[in-house]
Order: sequence, then C-alpha cells, then structure tokens
Amino acid sequence: MFIRCAFFEGKVKLGCEEAFAAFVKDRLVPLWTQFPGAEEVRVLRQQDSDTEQPHYAMVLAIRYPSQAAIDEALKSEVRAKSRSETVELVKMFEGRIFHTVFEAAHDVSLS
Repeated sequence: MFIRCAFFEGKVKLGCEEAFAAFVKDRLVPLWTQFPGAEEVRVLRQQDSDTEQPHYAMVLAIRYPSQAAIDEALKSEVRAKSRSETVELVKMFEGRIFHTVFEAAHDVSLS
C-alpha cells in the first residue's frame, strides 16, 4: 500500500482559520474522495507537537493500492480540478506545500 501526502508546512493566515477549514471540507474533500484508485482520504490538522517548527497547518493523506494507482490519479481530470481549487485555498495560507509518497511497509492493526 502507498500513501501520498500533501504537507501544508506553515500557518493559516490570521482570521482565515474557519474559512480555510470550511473550504477544505466543502470544496476539496469531495474532489479528493473522487481520485481514481483512492482507498482512503484523511485530512490531518496539527493540534500539538513536541517542536515549534516545522508547523503543519494540514496534511492530506490519500491511500492507494500501488504506485501505478497514484500515477493514474495524478493524471486524472478530478485532480486537475482540485489543483485549480487549491489556488483559492493557498490565498489563506502562509508557507509551502510539498508532496511525499510513503510505502506502508508494516501495517499492523491493534483492534
């Protein structure tokens, strides 16, 4: 299994916190859940950390069954639409955004 993460390293602009969260929930999550091959979509908001920097305003984690599935999702029309929507989101954000793909080498369920 592979997980592609988008790291929003930085802070939401002062006074934009509610609008940022609503934009993600109402406009982006519906698109992200339509990415071809996506098995799970998680939007993570940093609540606490043992270090002041870096701060992550948000991390998007999308699970895929393979790297090939990620490659297909990246070429999809829905991803292109989400990128154009993200342009509006970035206006409420100060920092940098980068992507990383992780391979889940040891998946252990504790339940």
